[in-house]
Amino acid sequence: MIFSRLELKNWRNFAKVNVELVDRVFIVGPNASGKSNLLDVFRFLRDIVKVGGGLQEAVNIRGGVSKIRCLSARKEPDVEIYVTITDENNEKNIWKYELGFGQTRGGVIKSKAKIKFEKITNLVTNEIELNRPNEDDKKDERLLEYTHLEQIGLNAKFREIADFFQSISYLHIIPQLLRDTNSFSKNNKEDFYGRDFIERINKTPKNIRNSYLKKIEQALTSALPQFQNLGLIKDKMGIPHLKAGYKHWRSEAVKQQEDQFSDGTLRLIGLLWALQDGNKPILLEEPELSLHTEIVRLLAEIIAKLQKKRKRQVFLTTHSYDLLSNKGIGSEEILVLEPTKEGTEVKNASSLEEIKILLNTGMNPAEAILPITKPKEVEQFFLGF
Repeated sequence: MIFSRLELKNWRNFAKVNVELVDRVFIVGPNASGKSNLLDVFRFLRDIVKVGGGLQEAVNIRGGVSKIRCLSARKEPDVEIYVTITDENNEKNIWKYELGFGQTRGGVIKSKAKIKFEKITNLVTNEIELNRPNEDDKKDERLLEYTHLEQIGLNAKFREIADFFQSISYLHIIPQLLRDTNSFSKNNKEDFYGRDFIERINKTPKNIRNSYLKKIEQALTSALPQFQNLGLIKDKMGIPHLKAGYKHWRSEAVKQQEDQFSDGTLRLIGLLWALQDGNKPILLEEPELSLHTEIVRLLAEIIAKLQKKRKRQVFLTTHSYDLLSNKGIGSEEILVLEPTKEGTEVKNASSLEEIKILLNTGMNPAEAILPITKPKEVEQFFLGF
């Protein structure tokens, strides 16, 4: 399954959003326009249904409803999320999930998120499987602190949605954390930030793990000619580590662990692993960081190639000219973010006439789109120095 449409109201930077989504989604825009916050709505849906999560936890780790609510929200302060889910070929709509929530009053008890509506429609049968508030909610308003989607005893009819949301993965490798052995024992609530990434590799069945690592090794051998023999080992404390060999003038390659890998090597290993690992949506945060421009130019093709092998939706944020210079990227795959006084607007590049004209002249997506997303006052940047 994939997300085929996203609608938002009062979510973070965005007063209103209504965009179509396809298999690959490139999110571009100026700094602080909300690219990460747009990705975060999918993580929020995942956090609602993941083990140990739930609506209240998903809201709390983001600082509460007041921190989630768009600053432009006025008369209608509730946060609203609508997603349409399609089959893996993006041919037939299957589900629509709608969630609106606000905030209970504070006082002695800390304020909580309160559901204003939760609705699930089966788009195959055109039946409404859930429509809240219902009679039970009216009798006991405490029930509105929990979605039905997160409750195993209540979501049988639409558990497919909960499983889909829970399967969403996120990648943003921070090399400094990955090298930090002490972070292994920390309770990290994020995905793929540091040593949790290596632990995920460790928990993968051995035959699958070795297959993934072998493919990554082959790719890195092309990018890093001295690189060889990527694998996984455990130290005396039982903590897993990535290991690899580096050829040099001696007959035997020098063995190194992740604390000796470069930032680019660590991020590339993380990216190539994550793209192979599963067939559900994956969220990528600026995957071009620390990578050579010639590798970055190939990322869109790498993603497309892996998508042919396993149908999965890929969302990524980027500022990279090199990544977006690939003419295989269609305008329908790009979401353009534009900050305004009333919040950031999000538009499909295919709906912008100016971009369509530029692309028709032979420009690549980077040439046509990135100039539009540059800060309007960027020429004034150095005047204060």
